[in-house]
This record gives sequence, C-alpha cells and structure tokens, in this order.
Amino acid sequence: MVIVAIVGYYMLTNYYEDVPSNHKVLIIISTTLFSGVIAHGLFPHNDESPPDPKPTLVKKKTLK
Repeated sequence: MVIVAIVGYYMLTNYYEDVPSNHKVLIIISTTLFSGVIAHGLFPHNDESPPDPKPTLVKKKTLK
C-alpha cells in the first residue's frame, strides 16, 4: 500500500499537474485503500489453524 501511495503521488505531481490538489489527495487515498483490499483478498491470513509441528529428526544408521 505504501508503494502504491508513493508511486501515485509521484505520477500525479509529475505527469498530471492540471489535476486539482484536493482531487490528487482523494485519488491517492482511494488507490491506496483499494490496493490494500486487493492484497488482503489475494493473501488472506488463516489465524484459526494451528502452526505446523516441528519435524522430528531421524537418525541415519551408520555402516560398521
């Protein structure tokens, strides 16, 4: 979300200077929040499942 906000600010200030400043703020806020919603949908957190147990070490048999 931070990257989207920074890139949006950079592009709006350098390439779209004719857009009013209050519209720029609204565009940056809305795109930042929208990217957060998209990221939450693509990478959901499943806090209900327990963590995976640690694997047990298997000792190798040595040849004598």
